[in-house]
Amino acid sequence: MAKTTKGRARKIVIGTGVALAALFALAACSHMMMMAGVDKPAASEFGFGPRGSANGMYSATLDPVQSIRVRRMQTMRVIVTDANGAPVEDARITVDGGMPQHGHGLPTQPRVTRYLGAGAYEVEGVKFNMGGWWELELALETEAGADTITFNLDL
Repeated sequence: MAKTTKGRARKIVIGTGVALAALFALAACSHMMMMAGVDKPAASEFGFGPRGSANGMYSATLDPVQSIRVRRMQTMRVIVTDANGAPVEDARITVDGGMPQHGHGLPTQPRVTRYLGAGAYEVEGVKFNMGGWWELELALETEAGADTITFNLDL
């Protein structure tokens, strides 16, 4: 009798494990199908810039202090000009981003820490925790108005 109870318990444990594995696989497939709808931009849309803003008000170029490395904190400079090519001073810039195909944001909260002059701003706290396609988004606001710039990076 004890042997039969142990056998049933073992079957229940194995069955539960198989069911959990199937649920995990189904969830992973659903996530991948959901993210498959996110199209990666053309190769010409990748890089450090210069990149124009969504409404054409500004242009920006990323200038990493050192080469970008995955899983490392880094500092970048961003050089911002207006539509006429003049340096933008006194801009309020917020930094955000993430991996569109994975559905998650940056693992840190980068921020502009100081103005360097000639339209250049220092951004600290940038970290990419894995390789792949990342978007780095800058929201700029000046007296002239607000606009956004998106950089596509392939790390």
